[in-house]
Amino acid sequence: MQTQHTHQLLTRDCRFCSLVSKANGEDPIGTAGTYDHWLIMEVPQPWPQEIFQENPTLKSLMGLFQELVFKHGVKLKPILIAPDREYSHVGFTRVFYYYRPAKLFSQFEKQEFVVPESKAAALVTAIFKQLMEQPNNLSEFQQYQQQTSHIRELMVCTHTQVDLACGRFGTPIYRQLRKEYAPAANGRLRVWQTTHFGGHQFAPTLIDLPQGCLWGHLKPEILDLLVQRNGSVSALRQYYRGWTGLNEFEQIAEREIWMQSGWSWLDSLKAGKVLAMEEVTQRQEAEWAEVRIDFAETDGSTTGAYEARIEVCGEVMSALNSAKQMELKTVKQYYVSRLVKVE
Repeated sequence: MQTQHTHQLLTRDCRFCSLVSKANGEDPIGTAGTYDHWLIMEVPQPWPQEIFQENPTLKSLMGLFQELVFKHGVKLKPILIAPDREYSHVGFTRVFYYYRPAKLFSQFEKQEFVVPESKAAALVTAIFKQLMEQPNNLSEFQQYQQQTSHIRELMVCTHTQVDLACGRFGTPIYRQLRKEYAPAANGRLRVWQTTHFGGHQFAPTLIDLPQGCLWGHLKPEILDLLVQRNGSVSALRQYYRGWTGLNEFEQIAEREIWMQSGWSWLDSLKAGKVLAMEEVTQRQEAEWAEVRIDFAETDGSTTGAYEARIEVCGEVMSALNSAKQMELKTVKQYYVSRLVKVE
C-alpha cells in the first residue's frame, strides 16, 4: 500500500529511490549479497553506466569473469574504486583481492597489489585462473604486493551514472568519512568511492572490508558508531544490510544474534546453513525459512550454534531505481520469530 508520505514524494517529482525506501520504512537486512571473493580495482572516473563493457581493460577480462561465475559457480564480486590523491600512484593500478579463508570465518583475507598499469590485466587474469584451479603464476607480482592487512577499507557507492541516489546521497557520506575519519585513524582506515555494488534504494550504502558487512540508508550522525564501535549495537540495526559471508535468510538471523551478543559477535567465526524453506516458484519469495548459524571463538575456547525461524511480517512498496516516473514494487519484510542457542 502506498503511504501518503510516498505519494507526496512522488508527486513532488522526487527521483530518488532511496527516499521512497526510507519513507516506507524498508528494512535493508538480507540484501548484502553472498560472496566468497572480492576483486576490487582502481579505475579513474568518470564511470559510465556500462563501464565493465566500455573500458577496454575491463572488457578484456569479462570472458574469464563470466566463466568463473557462471561455469565454475564462484561467488565473486567485482568492484571498481576511484584513485585517491593521497593513496594512489600515477602510472600504477591498485588491485584488492579478498577471499573467504575457511568455512567458519569472521572476515575476509586480503591481498593488495599496486602494479604498473600495463600489468593490471595480467594480475587480474592470474587471480581468476587461480580461482579456476588452472596453472598460473602470482610470483611475478610478489614485488608489487602491499602489506596492508591491518588497514580497514570503507567503500562508499557514488556511481551516479547507475543511479542518481548513489551520487546524491553517497557522495556527502564519502566526503565526511574521507575528511574526518580516515585522517584520524593513524593509517588504519582508508575510504574509497566505488562503482555500483547493488541496492541503490538503500543509498548511501557502503562496504566495510575486511569484515564484509554492508550498510545502507546511512546518516552522518551514525558514522561515529559505525567506524569507532563505541556505543550500543542496537542503534545500527536499521542500517545493517547484512554480512556477505551468509545468504539472505542467514543474514536476517545473524543480525538478531548480533543485537543480543554485542560487538564481540563480529569477531566470532561463523557459517550458516538453511535447514528448511518454503517451496516457491522462481519468481516468488519464500514466506519462511529455518536456518542454523554455527560459531566459534577465534581461540577455539567456545563453539556453538543458533537456530532461527524467519517469517514474513509484512510488505512495503519500494522503488528499485531512481527515475522521474517511479515504478514501485512490493517487497516482503521479514523478522526472526524464533531464535534459540542449540549447542
